[in-house]
Amino acid sequence: MFGLDTGYTLLLLCCLLAACIFEFINGFHDTANAVATVIYTHSLKPTIAVIWSGFWNFIGVNVGGIAVAIGIINLLPTEVLVDQNLSHSISMILALIVTAIIWNLSTWYIGIPCSSSHTLIGSIFGVGIAFMLLPGSTSVALNWSKVIEVGLSLLISPIFGFGIALLLMALLRKIIKNKQIFKEPPAKKPPPMLTRSILILTCTSVSYAHGSNDGQKGVGLIMLILIAFSPSFFAVDRTQKPQDLLMQTKTIEWTLRKIDVEKLSLSDQNIYHGILTKIDSIKLLLKGISRYDQLSLGNHFRVRKGIILVSKKTEGFLKEHTGKALPNLPPIEQSVLKSNLKKFKSTTEYAPHWVILLVSLSLGLGTMIGWKRIVVTIGEKIGKSHLTYAQGASAEIVAASTIGVSSMFGLPVSTTHVLSSGIAGTMVAGGGRQNLHIKMVQNIAIAWLITLPVTILLSGSLFLLLRWIMN
Repeated sequence: MFGLDTGYTLLLLCCLLAACIFEFINGFHDTANAVATVIYTHSLKPTIAVIWSGFWNFIGVNVGGIAVAIGIINLLPTEVLVDQNLSHSISMILALIVTAIIWNLSTWYIGIPCSSSHTLIGSIFGVGIAFMLLPGSTSVALNWSKVIEVGLSLLISPIFGFGIALLLMALLRKIIKNKQIFKEPPAKKPPPMLTRSILILTCTSVSYAHGSNDGQKGVGLIMLILIAFSPSFFAVDRTQKPQDLLMQTKTIEWTLRKIDVEKLSLSDQNIYHGILTKIDSIKLLLKGISRYDQLSLGNHFRVRKGIILVSKKTEGFLKEHTGKALPNLPPIEQSVLKSNLKKFKSTTEYAPHWVILLVSLSLGLGTMIGWKRIVVTIGEKIGKSHLTYAQGASAEIVAASTIGVSSMFGLPVSTTHVLSSGIAGTMVAGGGRQNLHIKMVQNIAIAWLITLPVTILLSGSLFLLLRWIMN
């Protein structure tokens, strides 16, 4: 299978199964974020709610794109992504998956809403940092710009969710005359049709947004597994033509060579010449190649590494000169260069349809199972008062909007923390700080704070241990 012997094929299948289990756990771990409001407002019965949510999670993964998945992959140092030692790659994959599953199951078992996003990203950080500590890796570095971007996204989104939900509730209290929506729903009685429709729509929106964001993390994880085990099949998108990549490479080179190098600073000249050197190496590797399967194993890695390095260095070079005139390269040509780079990167930034389908099935099925523990926390233990129609709708509108915008920009966010903080914001709007179960809010906040350091430490330690065992 994929050019592997029987032993490695079985290990690959085990890793793929473990990734599906992670996404399955993600489904039942995070289902409560979408269905708690419709269940506690009696808009939908629990069984119908989780099936409906599972269906829209499935749709979200399939049509939500892969920008977040690529962002997950790009958190790791380039050297980790193109390490040709299979035992090292297996150590990385096992460390990521084992850490993510252990932490997700632990927090689910005690009923604390914890972020699968934090868990996976912390695991990736841990592996990246551990790799940097290895002998001979002193020049290796995490993609710190992406790390900071993701870190800020995870930090700001819950605060944003709390504040906007609080403001939205305050606004609704002023403009809506029907005060019934701010009262505890009658026991086992569904809300009026309009209110019920709004709540089901917000549940659908959060489910879809969760699939389009959290589901992509599973796609990214599986692509890491496939690239690690079988680079000759997955390091580059074999459905594309090498001639197209060669043409894109030459177009980028042609544009860059318009720059008057003599007018650049010495450091910029070094970067510029480094980019052209990498471009030359890609052109040499692709010369006379009509299909990617004509490349040797090592050359698949070299093409992938060349694309990644040219893309990063060129984008960094353009970003550094944003607002500045590059000699002989007007702004319109800089825009064209950025567009060409996007096409250029598509050779490595991709996911096969069967991977997306596998993740969507795992997430959708997981959504239909094991949801009750976290639903009770969301619906009963964040606030002291029963969840009202207005609180449920407000929290989910804010969550769906935040997650949707983040997915557009390729940023992973925590569905769990955005919605939990939104619920907390609506509770404060309805009765002040005293309307919160402070102990539960503290538990959620502690889980939010410790997830990254715990998963970084655990995955990094596992990675080093497994590398030592397999060497």
